[in-house]
Amino acid sequence: MGAADKAEYDVLGIGNAIVDVLAQVDEGFLARQGLVKGAMQLIDEVAAHDLYEAMGPGVEASGGSAANTIAGLASFGRKTAFIGKVRDDELGGIFAHDIRSIGVHFATPPATEGPTTARCLVLVTPDGERTMNTWLGASQNLTVDDVDEDLVKASAITYLEGYLWDPPHAKEAFVKAAGIARQAGRKVALTLSDSFCVDRHRDSFLELIRKQVDILFANEAEIKSLYQVERFDDALHAVRDDCPLAVLTRSAAGSVIVDGGDVHVVGAHPVEQVVDATGAGDLFAAGFLAGFTQGRPVADCARMGALAASHIIQQIGARAIRPFHEVARENGF
Repeated sequence: MGAADKAEYDVLGIGNAIVDVLAQVDEGFLARQGLVKGAMQLIDEVAAHDLYEAMGPGVEASGGSAANTIAGLASFGRKTAFIGKVRDDELGGIFAHDIRSIGVHFATPPATEGPTTARCLVLVTPDGERTMNTWLGASQNLTVDDVDEDLVKASAITYLEGYLWDPPHAKEAFVKAAGIARQAGRKVALTLSDSFCVDRHRDSFLELIRKQVDILFANEAEIKSLYQVERFDDALHAVRDDCPLAVLTRSAAGSVIVDGGDVHVVGAHPVEQVVDATGAGDLFAAGFLAGFTQGRPVADCARMGALAASHIIQQIGARAIRPFHEVARENGF
């Protein structure tokens, strides 16, 4: 990987710092709270506080899309770091402790005022269905001042989460980080995160991709939304001209890797039973980047991504129960 060989960190992630709070509830609890089973909705701080109090005991873990990818990379044994904003409150302390405990470097100063730490309150019914309620809180207040220039320069790849493109200050932080990385001869990766997010920011996403992104991660809906086309093949041909390496996932149909003039079609890893699809894309990116930072061929990177995604969707939550480096070794990586 050239410059990456001298990097202190394999991948630095920048994204929403969210605490996932998972609790087992019955159908009656959802009805009493007026929640739509299986839905994900954004809620305000008051609603987040009231629901958190009503939930009872829960399992708390650091979350957020880019944070999930970085945690997955750490599980693969890669050296990682994360930049994200929390508040100096109880959940902020939980996020920091949790992500550091799995070996991720996390040193973003917590906010001392403003909204509380972001949380995703995940209600799991007996059938395994997850109903998610998210308060974005302090995570949306990331600014250019939170971008550690030395940390970006020390990271082979800076991985940006598309969800954070909404708040203007966070967008400025992204642009700053990407510029620092490129100037230092490092690589910039972007995950589009959500097709609705793409709809809101299509032009500015395209500008960033064309000027500063080396590796683009997107699912089928996101890449078609980006280029406003009906056919996946049309989007595939369009992205070839805009980004050196595009990693396009298609759920059970596997993935397509567009590497310059080369196109690699890689099948999905076998899955016995889908328990919880949350985090599949995040962990695919983790597996892909784990292979990429080891200098593996991109098709093998995609197979590592498929392996990670297949394992995460067969359990509850987006944190690997077994270390991915063990899983990878058992599967010939």
